[in-house]
Amino acid sequence: MSLSQEQMNGIEHVLRNSLRNKLRNYKPEPASMPFHTRLLGKDRMALFSFVHSLNTNFGTSIFEPVALALASTGFVSATSQQISGTQISSKAYEVIQGIMNDLTIAKSSPNKPQEINAIRAVCRQGEMKTVKLTKVDIKLIDDNGTVFFFDLKTAKPNAGAFKEFKRTLLEWIAAALAINPTADVQSFIAIPYNPYEPQPYTRWTIRGMLDIDNELKVANEFWDFLGGIGTYQDLLNIFEKIGIELRQEIDDYFAKYN
Repeated sequence: MSLSQEQMNGIEHVLRNSLRNKLRNYKPEPASMPFHTRLLGKDRMALFSFVHSLNTNFGTSIFEPVALALASTGFVSATSQQISGTQISSKAYEVIQGIMNDLTIAKSSPNKPQEINAIRAVCRQGEMKTVKLTKVDIKLIDDNGTVFFFDLKTAKPNAGAFKEFKRTLLEWIAAALAINPTADVQSFIAIPYNPYEPQPYTRWTIRGMLDIDNELKVANEFWDFLGGIGTYQDLLNIFEKIGIELRQEIDDYFAKYN
């Protein structure tokens, strides 16, 4: 299965607009780097600054809208920057803390289905605490009513960050189940590309904290989940096509820094 022409047109439109908006609104950092500038030139330094800025918000400005464009045809609902819920029970918090403690000292291995069942069992027990959780980057609902929460991350998160990622994923589950204890809810970390390709994705203590099969989607696993098998390669081709199409616009923009 590959993307339809309609899907490809939609993604191309998103990419063109995102990149053009970035160029239109971009203002280079005023930091002075006299040695770098004299060695490489103002235009290359401006390009370096632009790429760094683009990397900082690539998720929200490009990956999120592309993900929504892909998922909108295969899912009942596809939205971004959503809340998973506003309350978590005190008992659910205890369960989450117990899971985190056991994983931290390697007393247990991550098992997302079991963890969800443990949270579900106490999702409305004890005091209901009002919470303000990290927003869900991508929320999908399929034909069966299953809810999928995705937290989009950079390709190389900081060391130790997966511990906080894990807690966020569990809290999203607890908040959603507090609303509907029978809901089928899944939560994932999504990493848009694998910087270690062709080797498998590995990052510090990830295997001791995340359930690889049920909590992590990297590169083609993520994009193919959204748009079907072959989507990842189709996306790479689309990015290349738009890059070639807009190359002159990009060159003209940075030429003014010569």
